[in-house]
Amino acid sequence: MASFRDSFHMLIFDEIFLVKTIVHPPYLKKGDTIGITCPAGFMDATKVEECVRVLTALWGYKVKMGKTVGNQFHYFSGTDQERLDDFQEMLDDHSVKAILCGRGGYGVGRIIDALDFKSFRKHPKWIIGFSDITVLHAHVLQRYGIATLHAPMANAFNDGGFRSKYVQSLRNALAGGKMEISVKHHRYNHAGRAKGILTGGNLSLIAHLVGSKAEVDCKGKILFLEDVGEYLYNVDRMMHQLKRAGVLEGLAGLIFGGFSDMKDTQLPFGQTVEQILHEVVREYKYPICFGFPVSHEKENYALICGGLYSLEVRSSGVVLTELKKG
Repeated sequence: MASFRDSFHMLIFDEIFLVKTIVHPPYLKKGDTIGITCPAGFMDATKVEECVRVLTALWGYKVKMGKTVGNQFHYFSGTDQERLDDFQEMLDDHSVKAILCGRGGYGVGRIIDALDFKSFRKHPKWIIGFSDITVLHAHVLQRYGIATLHAPMANAFNDGGFRSKYVQSLRNALAGGKMEISVKHHRYNHAGRAKGILTGGNLSLIAHLVGSKAEVDCKGKILFLEDVGEYLYNVDRMMHQLKRAGVLEGLAGLIFGGFSDMKDTQLPFGQTVEQILHEVVREYKYPICFGFPVSHEKENYALICGGLYSLEVRSSGVVLTELKKG
């Protein structure tokens, strides 16, 4: 099998568990091409313009624009077939070294099982996004053992957002730079140290993937979760679903990101979202971090799903560090 730059790393943690080989796609160099496509919800083409300018003029990459950008079919960025064909073209085009999803929303789950990853497996490339793109992260890591990037999408570049440390973390990740993120102490944190493969994403999608072909195997891994716009009772229901399904058992560590724009019912649920999360996981002994900057808001660091990380939760704060290989 052909070798890839910075790939095929045998990962070992805690000197006990042997983790299967995770393929890291080649990191990007100037002049490489990034494809932009919308496999889920509709995105106005004008909202991608600043992203294209930054990627080309400031970051030194080329851009291949997908047919779904600016395309609309009701809620979606095209029919299922149009979105499938556009993403498939990006997967199969060997000149495209990374695929940046324009936005999330909903729709990846409608096409994921029809995508052909044969060419992608031979020539891995970074798949970038969050929210509904969680389906792709889970599917690619679980079924093919290939790392992806949970990171800001095209809209995050607008209104000067490309200057933020969060969008810049995407630039750093694509170039293969080391990641180390520090977070303030939270009263619900569980102190401890962990080392393991990082996986996760949007809580709603992780819960809905239970029982599917892309259900995330979290044993011995560091799981991160975030969400937006959910009713408090639904967050409680999804967390109990993960608990009953055994997803929360045997984790190396757990990271809670942002849970923004939470909604309550006419009869109040009676707990904040942090209280809900804390109550569900308080019995577990592994390290747990609350308030990590991964979210649907501006505070959204790039994280490698399939990357090896160390998590240190102390009374003075939290540090998540990517452990570079080779």
